[in-house]
Amino acid sequence: MAAPGKLYLIPNVISESTQDKVIPAEVKQILSEIAHFLAEDIRTARRYLSALKIYESIEVLQFQVLNKDTSALELPLLMKPIFEGHSVGVISESGCPGIADPGAMAVEYAHQHNIKVVPLVGPSSILLALMASGLNGQRFAFHGYLPIDEKEAHQKIKELEQESRAKNQTQIFIETPYRNNSVYTHFLKSLQATTRLTVALDLTGKNQTVLNKTINQWKKANVKWPKSPAVFLFLA
Repeated sequence: MAAPGKLYLIPNVISESTQDKVIPAEVKQILSEIAHFLAEDIRTARRYLSALKIYESIEVLQFQVLNKDTSALELPLLMKPIFEGHSVGVISESGCPGIADPGAMAVEYAHQHNIKVVPLVGPSSILLALMASGLNGQRFAFHGYLPIDEKEAHQKIKELEQESRAKNQTQIFIETPYRNNSVYTHFLKSLQATTRLTVALDLTGKNQTVLNKTINQWKKANVKWPKSPAVFLFLA
């Protein structure tokens, strides 16, 4: 019986056409030895691997979907290649698998079945935004997306602002690009004047922007944000 393979956590780019800048040579070398992948979106994963130019043909690669709709009951079949001696790579839609990403499901399964998990170095918009924010990097929490309903969003922001002040904790959020201005407006309306808000857009990309101001300063700035991937962080 073949020794089991490993589960590799493959970082993806967070801004288009940046693979030569943000994906280390070691990741490319390891990828060249992997033919089985779990991907949030197969089309995106194929395009990413093709852009790395490490395979003669990506047609020989095997892909299975691992996304938010994947059931735990599907994991034994998805992870079957590992028990047949093949390593499997998990590819996020953007950034690092397992961080705000369904890849964590595969990692948990691997630990439960004594499969070696290997995280590989790559960009994470959440950590890059925190690094560049100037806010508290010793104590922070990632909250994903705010509620879409304005009243619910206001209530959530108020609750997390109180928590931020009580714990000296940076609160971190992501958003879909088309909602950047809507969410930004929620922060301006809900946060107190002295709370500091950082907006980080297109991290690692050619239009990268990271700005930190108090809410009072933001209100005077009268900013409109483009439809670029964004991370929002605040500290009361």
